[in-house]
Amino acid sequence: MPAGTKSFVVTCYDPDAPTGSGWWHWIVANLPADTRVLQQGFGSGLVAMPEGTLQTRTDFGKAGYGGAAPPKGETHRYIFTVHALDVERIDVDAGASGAMVGFNVHFHSLASASITAMFS
Repeated sequence: MPAGTKSFVVTCYDPDAPTGSGWWHWIVANLPADTRVLQQGFGSGLVAMPEGTLQTRTDFGKAGYGGAAPPKGETHRYIFTVHALDVERIDVDAGASGAMVGFNVHFHSLASASITAMFS
């Protein structure tokens, strides 16, 4: 974790979705800097999130994790990214789009790391 990290944003993005602009599957903002693990079920609402943590609207039209579902016969990349931020919270609400969250992250990012999963 970079020095000065005050919060994290976690995203899951599918750049291969047949939309011309990809697909946001999950956006979690304002995770406390001491967060080290996201338990299974975290994005479903079955597991309590730390106070102040917020899931925002995905391209499914609602907040929460939207699972992988590429068209039959296609393999898609799902890019999970953790962004370390220099602020305790970004000013977004549950209706914020991936683009709006990304705009706020851009101005406060200390570092980010991604892992890409493939799914067919």
